[in-house]
Amino acid sequence: MAFESENDRYRRFTRRSFLLASAQGLLVTGLLGRLYYLGVVESSQYKTMAEDNRLSLRLIAPVRGKIFDRHGNPLAINQKDFQVHLIPEAAHDVKATLSALGKIVNISDQEIEKILKKISRQPGFVPVKVAENLSWETFSRVNVEMPNLPGIQPVEDKIRFYPEGPMTPHMIGYVGAPNGDGVRRDPVLQLPGFKIGVTGFEESLDDNLRGIAGTSRVEVNAYGRVVREVARQEGREGDPVTLTIDLELQRYAAKRLGDESAAVVVMDIHSGDVLAAVSTPSFDPNDFSFGISQKKMDELKNNPKKPFVNKFLSGQYPPGSTFKMVVALAALKAGVIDEKEKITCTGKIELGDSTFHCWKEEGHGRLALVNAIARSCDVYFYEIAGRVGIDRIAEMAHRLGLGETYDIGLNGQAEGLIPTRDWKWAYYGTSWQKGETLISGIGQGAVLATPLQLAVMTARLAHGAEAVNPRLIYSIGNESSFRPRFEPMNLNRKHLRLIREGMEKVHQEGGTAYLSRLLGKGMSMAGKTGTSQVRRITKEEREKGIPDPSERPWIERDHALFVGYGPVDAPRFALSVVVEHGGGGSSTAAPIGRDIMRKAIEEDPMAKPVKADLPEPGMKEAENG
Repeated sequence: MAFESENDRYRRFTRRSFLLASAQGLLVTGLLGRLYYLGVVESSQYKTMAEDNRLSLRLIAPVRGKIFDRHGNPLAINQKDFQVHLIPEAAHDVKATLSALGKIVNISDQEIEKILKKISRQPGFVPVKVAENLSWETFSRVNVEMPNLPGIQPVEDKIRFYPEGPMTPHMIGYVGAPNGDGVRRDPVLQLPGFKIGVTGFEESLDDNLRGIAGTSRVEVNAYGRVVREVARQEGREGDPVTLTIDLELQRYAAKRLGDESAAVVVMDIHSGDVLAAVSTPSFDPNDFSFGISQKKMDELKNNPKKPFVNKFLSGQYPPGSTFKMVVALAALKAGVIDEKEKITCTGKIELGDSTFHCWKEEGHGRLALVNAIARSCDVYFYEIAGRVGIDRIAEMAHRLGLGETYDIGLNGQAEGLIPTRDWKWAYYGTSWQKGETLISGIGQGAVLATPLQLAVMTARLAHGAEAVNPRLIYSIGNESSFRPRFEPMNLNRKHLRLIREGMEKVHQEGGTAYLSRLLGKGMSMAGKTGTSQVRRITKEEREKGIPDPSERPWIERDHALFVGYGPVDAPRFALSVVVEHGGGGSSTAAPIGRDIMRKAIEEDPMAKPVKADLPEPGMKEAENG
């Protein structure tokens, strides 16, 4: 066996050492090159990535724009809300912390369960709201006890507040938590406690009122926890909105309606400004800001007078005798009646096998147009409605604003219903009957109108020349909603004078609203009462004697209506009143209309300047909210 020499082994070892050293050199060179590439060539990119990991951009909820009446009285503002938040990971023992907090703040067992459930679904460093709407005294006690309340954070926030409470919710609306698919697409809607408009102007003007969110650049640690705020850019407060409403008149009208299921609309007949729009019974929108109880919600939902329904905008009622001016104008325009012709009322009229009764069982005798309006003779209007026909009545109704919706910035308007021959054929596939025309002639049958439409009709009758349209928004932000020119109605002035003369006589001796006339210097009013049946009176009931309305169940009583304008010599205000199941228009609705008209004339909201120095967008909230 041959043995390797010492020199051969040495040479082999030297080659291996060289190869290993070379490999190590190449590896070190590669690492140095990579470090140079990352540290020098790509340094700007990785610096940006590191900065993004270290800093986080967060949204700041914008302050919601305020809503005012025409004189600058607040209708919707933002009030300080003292809250308590809990950071679970800082509390160590969440239940113990909540128990200690419960000695200062009233937290029910049910609320604690909700809080614990919410904590279990999110990271421990994310704050959870555990109490809100605290008094200053309670909030101060929480601050004092902070050392004994680990994880607790007192927070001052803003919450929507409605100073007038139940006076304006059907118009102003209220706010609530956002929901639906839009929440996932809009990060602002995901902010804790952020609320959007749900009904009324809060909903329809939400884009204007919401404002623009601000941003806060904060430093966070590896777990996403905030260490400090680096920079802040404040958002823009939502636009202030000024309405045409006069708060004092609104309050009075609401108080005058009381607990009735009713609606009132008051308009200026020249500008179209709606000065009061009330629906009763009402509710307090603040309950939705602070959290309404299920019990209270059930009570409101189950109330037969439907407090959530906006009756002045979406309530649809047979207009009853308040529709007779429409029929009279249509008949005059068509030339089928004149001011002198008298029609005899015996208390009823026959058409084929049907009998159509007047409200006055013994009849009114012989009446011409003006007195027929003043005394609201049904037989007179059966006769002239039959002569003129439903289509020409419908054309005049639309000219006076019935069966229409208006550009007032509020959602949920009902169109009412002004029937025609074509309408019946399209919906029922049957022909229109003459008996239906007679019933429509006294505002019954298929005819429906809203309180807002009835106020517009009355404003147009009082104005005479122009088709006045209602307006509820005076300004949004710094832009005023200037009144557009109204279209001419092109109605015969003599015909209008006859209608207004009849409405004036309604409040004179023999008229249906004589007991509700306005008395006093500068006080005068023209109007028309109406009583619309909600159920048909049977032949048997007529023979036995129609029972007094107070003896019937509330839901079976007639609706009471009144429309009017004043002062007579220089008309300024028009109004409508509808009292659901109120009985008679003369006994129930007319006195309400009289009192509200007196208030409007005495106070004259149009004589007061509209407040111009409204808060500019972006201005900070006042200390008192």
